[in-house]
Amino acid sequence: MKKALKWIVGILLALCALVLVVWGREISTIASIERIGDNEYLYAMDYKAPYDLDDVLSRDIDSNPELLDYIIGRIGKGIPIKMKSAQVADENGELATFNCTSFQARKAGEEGFWYGRNYDFFKNPTMVTVSRPRKGYASIAVSDMSHFGYSLDKVPESLGSKLSCLAAIYAPLDGINEKGLCTSIMALPKQAARQDNGRHKVGTTILMRLWLDRCATVQEALDLLATVDVSHDVTVGTGYHYMVADASGDCAVVEFDKWDGWKTMVVRKAEGENSMLVTNHLLSDKYFTTEPDPEVGNPDSKSWWRYDTAKEYLTGHDGTFTLEQAKECLSLVHWKDFKWENGMVEDTQYTSVYDQSDITLSLCNWNDYGNFYQFGL
Repeated sequence: MKKALKWIVGILLALCALVLVVWGREISTIASIERIGDNEYLYAMDYKAPYDLDDVLSRDIDSNPELLDYIIGRIGKGIPIKMKSAQVADENGELATFNCTSFQARKAGEEGFWYGRNYDFFKNPTMVTVSRPRKGYASIAVSDMSHFGYSLDKVPESLGSKLSCLAAIYAPLDGINEKGLCTSIMALPKQAARQDNGRHKVGTTILMRLWLDRCATVQEALDLLATVDVSHDVTVGTGYHYMVADASGDCAVVEFDKWDGWKTMVVRKAEGENSMLVTNHLLSDKYFTTEPDPEVGNPDSKSWWRYDTAKEYLTGHDGTFTLEQAKECLSLVHWKDFKWENGMVEDTQYTSVYDQSDITLSLCNWNDYGNFYQFGL
């Protein structure tokens, strides 16, 4: 009996050791997940598990199902797990539109810049991920947790329910790295870029993870961009453009030319300007318009109204903000209980203000502008 018990204990200890060897850093990451303050739909995670961006690049992943399959393989390491993204088109072949505002503005009374961003979408839980890769820059990034299977009815409270949070490393929607480089993504309906120049394909959010991990300046980000083909998931029914800004004040919006083979178009912040702004319509000279036009943006999202409203506030402050003014600018263009024709209700899921010199994030969830949470490296 004692001998049999020893065998059982030995086998259990061996299994525990094997689990720690195989999933040790994943377990450590999961253990770090915590709910922030009294907000039951805001979470933070210290990402310690391994990931390999070169491996992702080599696989030419250009759709959300492919990315999820890859993530499941990385996390499960041969053991099947379930994960489902909310990034799917509706019956008309279009994504339920999410609408965003981003800007860079000079700090008032001190050196440096703010990077502000509203993420407008349906009510979902939000994840803030801090990562410190062995090869790459440390960063803070924010994700919509519905992209990897969570909802108001499914949050990561139990050990098992936290497993899918590991996908957040591949799904940043905005972020800052230790060098002060910031980036964010904005939707452009029916403009899913499909570059095909013989380079490795990069999907929607992986491009931003590459920038955060590998780039310190806007120029480095643009140089990296030139080495890949950006390929958005056509099944989602929308495309995107990106803002990227560095700690020196350089800032650019990256867009893709639907009518010319998806060639990259880059709009740089004008020399001498203190700020730059983007919403959900093209800024490139070839297509920019001051009037709502469904060919270059999303009139239903009030993109032009948001752009004009935020621009007026920026201009009135000469593109120079205090932290409170950066928050106020974003609050002027937030969404609250916006009801679509299909009955779904959209809000500003979160508002982020990044300090590009102190490398910190101030974030409020669901328009709670009186309650910002602070995150740092």
